[in-house]
Amino acid sequence: MTEPATPPEPESSPAPRERRAVGCLVELVETVVLTAIIFFVLQTFVAQPFKVEQVSMRDTIEDGQYVLVDKLTPRFDGYHRGDIIVFSPPANAETQEGKPYIKRIIGVAGDRVAIDGGRVVVNGIAIDEPYLFAEGGVAQPTTAHGESSWIVPSDELFVMGDHRERSSDSRDFGPIEVSRVVGRAWLRYWPITTFGVLPSAGHPELSRAVARSPAP
Repeated sequence: MTEPATPPEPESSPAPRERRAVGCLVELVETVVLTAIIFFVLQTFVAQPFKVEQVSMRDTIEDGQYVLVDKLTPRFDGYHRGDIIVFSPPANAETQEGKPYIKRIIGVAGDRVAIDGGRVVVNGIAIDEPYLFAEGGVAQPTTAHGESSWIVPSDELFVMGDHRERSSDSRDFGPIEVSRVVGRAWLRYWPITTFGVLPSAGHPELSRAVARSPAP
């Protein structure tokens, strides 16, 4: 007698180990894609790291330090005198290979900004600037680079660096459009020894005074 034919074995399914490997790969790809999306959204709309490669903000911010730029809150609260901002320089600025600038806001729309006797005068009031770079304990005077008086147009800002002698700013290229601003620099985070919130001088002496109307 002939032995009965052995039925063919069913095709085996992938081993559990192979299924786990495929599942892990899918999870890894999903995680990377999700992380990239979150990073893109955060950097575009919330906050962005920025490396300072200028000396115009000494001693507040030194060359080579890293700051975090807030893009979110200015959408609701705007920009104010004393804020430190990162912006794209205008066409008539002495650009450094197209790199963004970092400066402090001195005047906002409607302000009259003037330089008189080494002091900055906003709406007729000489403002207190404790953040200015000082040599031997004496703050540098602010000098004009041509014009000495400006009226800040609507939707524009007048900016200067804290190291006035080493800063190309609105004294050179005039007020800048708000649309050029990347965001407000609010946190210095590297080197870690310099970690801290950046000081913002709101110039309360201007808030207490009755601002003069800009000249026609």
